[in-house]
Amino acid sequence: MIKKSQLNIIIAEDDIDDADVILDVFNRNSNFENITIVSNGEELLHYLNDPANVTPDIILTDINMPIMNGIEAIQKIAETNSLKNIPCFVYSTGLNPIYKQKCDLLGVKACLIKPYSISEFEEIPNDIIKILQS
Repeated sequence: MIKKSQLNIIIAEDDIDDADVILDVFNRNSNFENITIVSNGEELLHYLNDPANVTPDIILTDINMPIMNGIEAIQKIAETNSLKNIPCFVYSTGLNPIYKQKCDLLGVKACLIKPYSISEFEEIPNDIIKILQS
């Protein structure tokens, strides 16, 4: 189980407005100390493979992104010994059953639905903590 406070998370989100909202939400949640945002799966992998960067405790990625989508990135993470044990979460505005099946096979902790309102974004950090503690 992951300790409840001072978590480091990296979030892959290509939509600038959603990235601003999600960054603000995680910054205001006392369980998270260091929040890093990247804009696609390729940037996520570059960050994770750079030894100068702190290894995150949690990965949250949007599914639909340019260059490399979230599922492709998680596949690469699952194939990398030094990264495969980091809990991964995905979120998207809608969840295709095929994507859900792939996520389950890759060991994704949860597939979250991306909220439509800013206030609902507030629940994402809390949902992640609850899932990790269960």
